[in-house]
Amino acid sequence: MQKNNIVSRYWRTSLFVIREMKKKTITKVITALLFISCSNNNNADNESNSNSVNSIPTINYSLIRTFPHDTTSFTEGFLIHDGILYESTGFTKEFPQTRSLFGEVDLTTGKIKPKVELDKTKYFGEGIIFLNGKVYQLTYQTKIGFIYDVKTFKKIGEFTFPSKEGWGMTTDSTYLIMSDGTSVLTYLDSSTLKVVKTVNVADENGPVLNINELEYIKGYIYANIYTTNSIIKIDPGNGGVIGKLDLVSLKNEQKIKFPGSLEMNGIAYNSINDKIYVTGKLWSNIYEIQFSH
Repeated sequence: MQKNNIVSRYWRTSLFVIREMKKKTITKVITALLFISCSNNNNADNESNSNSVNSIPTINYSLIRTFPHDTTSFTEGFLIHDGILYESTGFTKEFPQTRSLFGEVDLTTGKIKPKVELDKTKYFGEGIIFLNGKVYQLTYQTKIGFIYDVKTFKKIGEFTFPSKEGWGMTTDSTYLIMSDGTSVLTYLDSSTLKVVKTVNVADENGPVLNINELEYIKGYIYANIYTTNSIIKIDPGNGGVIGKLDLVSLKNEQKIKFPGSLEMNGIAYNSINDKIYVTGKLWSNIYEIQFSH
């Protein structure tokens, strides 16, 4: 009888221990599962928040009207000065009909009335900008820029720049701002032509390469990206990309109209009437577009 009591107590104790062990094990398993679930949810939330923060908003635009453009113009610079549209072009052996020049664009024909033409055997013309009674012009790989009088368009000087190449140019009314095909924008003093500062341009994926033709609009820099049909909006304070226009529909239209057309390149802003014009290399049209800026 005593042995039976001892055995009975032994089994009751054993069963209690087993039940408690099971409870603890189950509790640990449940706790672990809850931790994993919470971690996954937190990661998902963080990823969602990250995507929300890092996604570049699309800038919607409207097409207002269409003008002709010379299909022999290998567009490198595009701007409006005193209400007149100017275009600069480069010569490339691949397209022997092209020339290195800049001048006024006749919007009824799309033809350029040349003000300056470079020796195409020496120079490939790039971006231009007007500032303080002068016109500044970049060249592609010679590291030389030219300065002209704004009234006579006679050459009054030359300058060099540290970038390996010259691409696009714009101004914030104080500095000359140039691109060189990298992710860097270089600010030059308009008097000394020395580098004042550089700004590195980046989006959610890192540095943005192939920055090309530039336009300064209401405190922001808009830039074509070479080989694409996109324009990015850049905050000049930190180089961050804060918007993007996708103009591939215009490029597709150009391919139908003129199969020899290349990527878009050219942004011109008329601050007097708030109009924006875009075009591309060897395009048959200039487009007036409208978007919130």
